[in-house]
Amino acid sequence: MKKNNYLEQLGKKAVVASNTIVHLTEIRKNKALKDYIGEIKKNKKAILKANELDIKNAKIKKIKANIIERSILNNDRIESIIQSIKEIIKLKDPTNKIISSTKRPNGLVIQKITMPIGVIGVIYEARPNVTADVSILCFKSGNCAILRGGTEAFYSNTILCNLFRKILKKNKINPDCIQLINKTNRDYVDYLLSNMRSYIDVIVPRGGKSLVKKVLDLSKVPVIGHLEGLCHIYVDAKASLEMSRKVVFNAKLRRTSICGAVETLLIHKKVVGTHLLPILNLLHKSGCKIIGDKMVKKHFAKASLAKEVDWKTEYLDSIISVKVVDSIDEAISHIHKYGTNHTESIITNSKQSAQKFLNEVTSSIVMHNTSTQFADGYEFGLGAEVGISTNKLHPRGPVGLEQLTSYKYIVKGKGQIRA
Repeated sequence: MKKNNYLEQLGKKAVVASNTIVHLTEIRKNKALKDYIGEIKKNKKAILKANELDIKNAKIKKIKANIIERSILNNDRIESIIQSIKEIIKLKDPTNKIISSTKRPNGLVIQKITMPIGVIGVIYEARPNVTADVSILCFKSGNCAILRGGTEAFYSNTILCNLFRKILKKNKINPDCIQLINKTNRDYVDYLLSNMRSYIDVIVPRGGKSLVKKVLDLSKVPVIGHLEGLCHIYVDAKASLEMSRKVVFNAKLRRTSICGAVETLLIHKKVVGTHLLPILNLLHKSGCKIIGDKMVKKHFAKASLAKEVDWKTEYLDSIISVKVVDSIDEAISHIHKYGTNHTESIITNSKQSAQKFLNEVTSSIVMHNTSTQFADGYEFGLGAEVGISTNKLHPRGPVGLEQLTSYKYIVKGKGQIRA
């Protein structure tokens, strides 16, 4: 079957399914999710076997080690999938909620009510847990999903998707609520992005910069996501040294490859003499390369001198750019110039400085006295996330259940006509 026929058949099935899923009660949704947990437990050996085949094939194809690592499933990671499903079951169904209700002078009652987005296309690399996370989030929020995972986790994605479809069918729910594209040719992705606007309401990319850029460049469907996570931490003039050391170290080195890892450290000139060396020595001793401006280089000789490109770089590695600033205004200005609207944090004991930073920085996540690595849907209490959005339009930040809804206006009258 040609790719256009194949994908359009998936699209048509998804649209049909989306017209039925909206009628499901929260009880029926949760029943299916509980059954999915049981099915995963019952088939754990088969899931691990499928994943072993994926990892074997990935090594033969000489796929990068970090991608292989993210593609691995083991007992702990399967347990994490199960825990995510349990968390989603606990959360309230986000659809059909009255956001506001107003009675107009003419007697009309106007309500703003949440509704599913519709059909969501998700394109992702590695991390087979995304197959389960996206399936359960879309299903609980009343959406249908068309999934396209990476070839490095093909068999893992297939079994996790098929088990969920099996449970939907068992519960007399249209299994086409969740569909997986089982073609590995990249031309299918191009067609999905360019020619499926009649069927897909939004695209969510999860993966590296090249994947996200391709989606943003080609997609004729609205995109939820982020291109880069160039995150900043600003150490203010009234920052605690111990807190600064601890938070910056965690934000940079806990996991360097995630989008919430800090890439640029901004430090107020008033605390250069007390805070700079303790922070940089801690990072350097742990294998982190320091790239700094002239002032940083003057105090920390082992630093490499920063170039303009360094302030624009998402390293996703044990590397950090460091700049001394004259004021909180300069720090905010730097973030506005070089940031990617992902996550920024201020370390300070000054309530005034903290509030100024939180008010004026326009990124999707802005923090005070904590690590940027908390930029994660699970940590936000969302149970799981489809991804993180840096869009200025809805949604922003971690995209969980409630973020996968839109809204509509319902107007109730008693025969009123407009003059």
